[in-house]
Amino acid sequence: MMLGNFVYSNPTKLYFGENSLQFLKEELKNYGKTIMLVYGGGSIKKNGIYDAVVQILQACGKEIVEDAGVMPNPTVEKLYEGCKIARAHQVDLILAVGGGSVCDYAKAVSVSAYCEEDPWDKYYLRMEDVDNKIIPVGCVLTMVGTGSEMNGGSVITNHATKQKIGHVFGEEVFPKFSIL
Repeated sequence: MMLGNFVYSNPTKLYFGENSLQFLKEELKNYGKTIMLVYGGGSIKKNGIYDAVVQILQACGKEIVEDAGVMPNPTVEKLYEGCKIARAHQVDLILAVGGGSVCDYAKAVSVSAYCEEDPWDKYYLRMEDVDNKIIPVGCVLTMVGTGSEMNGGSVITNHATKQKIGHVFGEEVFPKFSIL
């Protein structure tokens, strides 16, 4: 017996399985030339996922802009850095490769890059809705945990104010696809 009534909608297309990375080629056809490759401390270079993803991006004729060093509990300073990179290169897709923190960060950059005011104030303190251009996000998940690869949530840390705040954005911010 199920308690309560609910409607569930998840617009993220999920690819699951051992050879699911092959579907990245198909998804990339839906986006422009410039891809922002977002990842953490470099474990994806040790386990071979980085090379596999870069090879696919290059084979599809994409220009790669890297944003490495996303830490667990991504910081507001890192967010500002990512926004500068995304704007400067006018990226067409943010591709997060890693775990939940990398996915959270990618979504934060996607809504913040073209925000006319401080995104920390607007999205994390005032919890306002997005009213600016959003850069689409795709994920290649290397570890499971939070479900960030298929939701609108994004947690950012501000060490200066001792705050760690999550904002659950609407479906327009969900990753367009995730490869698990």
